[in-house]
Amino acid sequence: MRRYFSSILLILVALNTGWFVIYSGSVGLRGLVSEAPRDVSRVFVNGYPAINAGIALHMIAGALLTVGAPLQALPIVRRRWPGLHRRFGYTLFGAAMVTGLGGLLYIGLNGTVGGWWMSLWFAIYGLAIICCAANVVYFAMDKDMVRHFRWAVRLIVLAVGSWIYRMHYAIWYAATGGIASNRDFTGLFDQVQVVAFFVPYLLVAELLLRWRTMKARPA
Repeated sequence: MRRYFSSILLILVALNTGWFVIYSGSVGLRGLVSEAPRDVSRVFVNGYPAINAGIALHMIAGALLTVGAPLQALPIVRRRWPGLHRRFGYTLFGAAMVTGLGGLLYIGLNGTVGGWWMSLWFAIYGLAIICCAANVVYFAMDKDMVRHFRWAVRLIVLAVGSWIYRMHYAIWYAATGGIASNRDFTGLFDQVQVVAFFVPYLLVAELLLRWRTMKARPA
């Protein structure tokens, strides 16, 4: 069972992100074809096509990255279809670049609904996605599979971050009714959330990677 644990976990993550992938992709597509579909999301701004294009591309590429990253990491894909793994990896690299740059463009031109604190941490998140994706491809091309694997783990954590962000809200509102949260995303819970949806998970991943490295070393 331990042999298949990682595959089962990755598949479950990919399946559970389905609703978010559909939502994000559909809203992003509407943002590209409509001037500003405020009826589906308040992130769009009337009369600013560059801002809307940035966030729309961020949503579409982010949807692909969210579901694609866990599937890309499946051991069976890496072992049996290395060519597919490599080609789809370049596709996900492109999606990660568009996701990160689209989000950064939006933040730079418009800011976020939660003010400077949300803008700061969302920008850090976007930069982290770009950095991880670049290192995944770089070390793959350099044939350094150990470092390639480590950066891939970090990218997977970030790739599902937007889904985790929304899951945190769903759980919090179900448990407390939305204490310390408001529509402007300026409550205490909202301010913690912009850090908690990815930083703690990256730290856990880093600890597991270090434990894995120490375990592999000879005594």
